[in-house]
Amino acid sequence: MHLRGKKILVTGADGFIGSHLTEHLVKAGHDVRAFVCYNSFNSWGWIDSFEKNLQQSLDIFSGDIRDPNGVRNAMRGCDVVFHLAALIAIPFSYHSPDTYVDTNVKGTLNIVQAARDLDVSKVVHTSTSETYGTARFVPITEEHPLQGQSPYSASKIGADMIAMSFYSSFATPVATIRPFNTYGPRQSARAVIPTIISQIASGVDSIMLGDLAPTRDFNYVADTVAGFVAIAESEASVGEVVNIGSNFEVSIGDTARTIALLMGRDIEIRQDPKRLRPAGSEVERLWASNEKARMLTGWAPQFGGLDGFEKGLTRTIEWFSEPSNLARYKANIYNI
Repeated sequence: MHLRGKKILVTGADGFIGSHLTEHLVKAGHDVRAFVCYNSFNSWGWIDSFEKNLQQSLDIFSGDIRDPNGVRNAMRGCDVVFHLAALIAIPFSYHSPDTYVDTNVKGTLNIVQAARDLDVSKVVHTSTSETYGTARFVPITEEHPLQGQSPYSASKIGADMIAMSFYSSFATPVATIRPFNTYGPRQSARAVIPTIISQIASGVDSIMLGDLAPTRDFNYVADTVAGFVAIAESEASVGEVVNIGSNFEVSIGDTARTIALLMGRDIEIRQDPKRLRPAGSEVERLWASNEKARMLTGWAPQFGGLDGFEKGLTRTIEWFSEPSNLARYKANIYNI
């Protein structure tokens, strides 16, 4: 299925990945409705940073993914739905797990129920590599067991099951994208790469991090966006879960040292107890197999391997190093 000529809804369009996906779709000439989280400030999140001509090309819908009536209204007339709206911060899920069930599980139910009733042509539901927990084998394929090691990951497992149950029960055309750790411009400093870059860019020589040993499969945001589009356009992806990952594993400690080298800084890394997950909750190892994505959609990472990782980090560093961008972040405060 080609997206050309389709009305597209992006939920979570105001967030990090959602804003990049929305921007990409608009620049490609698509008809996009951006579902942003209602707030009294009339903020559209990262869409506020778009050029005016891009903003004016968007159909903005302010609502709450937890509200079935609002979700249904947002989806009316849409052919394709990219569902990204979610609570994603793992530390905050320890603090307020109930909100994760409401937003991630109930929000996804609202999407697939409306998609069924409105005969939407395709729903791309967003999962996360955190649903796998610590790798039992690598690289991690889509057949890897799911392990809810945090309230966040448990809520996303629930959301994934709700989404795919509508495919199994009602033939609702759902595909699940499971991105591994995405990074890039606009990402919240709750994530590790922006945490490292923003601290170094703010001038400190001693940065605060959590556990340095866990490994991650990092994906530059342009690759993740390309994965969303490829899965949406692939007929073979319906009813499937598809990893989007670089097939490259790196530790948090080595990531910090690579960033410092790229920024030309000597740093000391200190462990902040507040940034440590509970022992049984830490995901120690993530390393994606992307074979299924290649086979079903033809997608392949453009920022894979060490060279690609450094290229993506360089672009991210450049964005965060712009004073106007860095000023958006409180690098001296740990935000759960």
